[in-house]
Amino acid sequence: MNIEYIEIDGWSANIRFSSAHIIPEYNKCGRLHGHTYAIHAKIYGKPSENGIIVDFRLIKNILKSISETLDHRMLIPSESPIVKVLDDRVEIVNGGKIYIFPRGDCAILPVKSTSAENLAVYILNEVIKRIKDENLNNVEEIEIGVDEGFGQGARVRKKI
Repeated sequence: MNIEYIEIDGWSANIRFSSAHIIPEYNKCGRLHGHTYAIHAKIYGKPSENGIIVDFRLIKNILKSISETLDHRMLIPSESPIVKVLDDRVEIVNGGKIYIFPRGDCAILPVKSTSAENLAVYILNEVIKRIKDENLNNVEEIEIGVDEGFGQGARVRKKI
C-alpha cells in the first residue's frame, strides 16, 4: 500500500493567529508590522486497519494549541543578534530604532528570524514533539505550511 496523507487547511479549519514581527534583513519588513497567519498540515503515513492515518481532531487540536501560543503576540526570534530578552521586557534594536515590548506580550521563539519559513520550521518541530507523545507509529512524514495571508506562505516537510 502506498503512503497516503491527510490534509488540514488552516484557513478553512480556522487554525489562524494574528501577530506582529520585525524582519530586519529586509527594508519593508524591517518595520514593525503584522499578519493574520494560517497553519496548514499534511500528515503522511500508512492507514491503520480502520483506514485511518491519524484522527483529524488530534492534529487540529495540536495546531490550534500552537496557534494560541502565537496569537496576538509579538513574535520574537530569540536567536537574533538584535534581540535582548530580559526578565520583564524584550528589546529589539533595528535601523536606529529601539523597540521595547512587555515580555508577557511576546512569543519568544528559538529561531533567527520570524519569517514564514522559520515559523513553519518551528511549528513543524512542535507538531513532531506532540505527535511523538501520542505514539502514532504509522505517521511517517509531516508537512507544515504557514501563510502570511492568502496566497503567500512557506511549506516544510520532515520524515519522522
